[in-house]
Amino acid sequence: MDRLLTEIVTLWVVMDPIGTLPVFLAVTAGMKADKARRVAVNAILIAFLVLSFFVLFGQILLTTMKINISSFQIAANIVLFLFALTMIFGESKLEEEKKLIKKSDAERAVFPLAIPSIATPGAMLAVMTVTDNHRISLYEQFETVAELALILSIVLVLMLAASRIIAVIGNAGASVISRVMGLVLASVAVDGFVRAAHQITAAHP
Repeated sequence: MDRLLTEIVTLWVVMDPIGTLPVFLAVTAGMKADKARRVAVNAILIAFLVLSFFVLFGQILLTTMKINISSFQIAANIVLFLFALTMIFGESKLEEEKKLIKKSDAERAVFPLAIPSIATPGAMLAVMTVTDNHRISLYEQFETVAELALILSIVLVLMLAASRIIAVIGNAGASVISRVMGLVLASVAVDGFVRAAHQITAAHP
């Protein structure tokens, strides 16, 4: 039970469901409600498939390619940091909408909503580290997949209620949330990068 609770809390933090709302609102700006719902559902399904892949095969893939887990951590945190910078210093909402309008609904569901907003580099890293193939059984790995399904269901509910939330906080509030979460994500990425770099230097003094 302690392991399950720890995993749920870890996955919730790295996936940051609340921080996904501004991204969803930007991606679906100007869409009809039914189209926005389709984008939300497709993004959740894509994120679930991606994260489930990393749960079941992530460490096998790294081992096969002879990639050190610390090296993966550094790469993942660099990507996470770059994404955080786009949240902090990104263009105005109007300019972003002009670009998004040119994309199809399917493209919007994949990027930036499913990846890297929901299935963040941090989430990919987390599901790999909490399901260490050398310590965790296959049954326990499927438990992690079930936890992912639960959290992603909550994310879907929040996205479907995003218009009501934005009605309360306003566009300015959504912008503030996005930039504040960007700062938090940047801090998490830097901390993860430093920890991974320390592990590598400690292993190779």
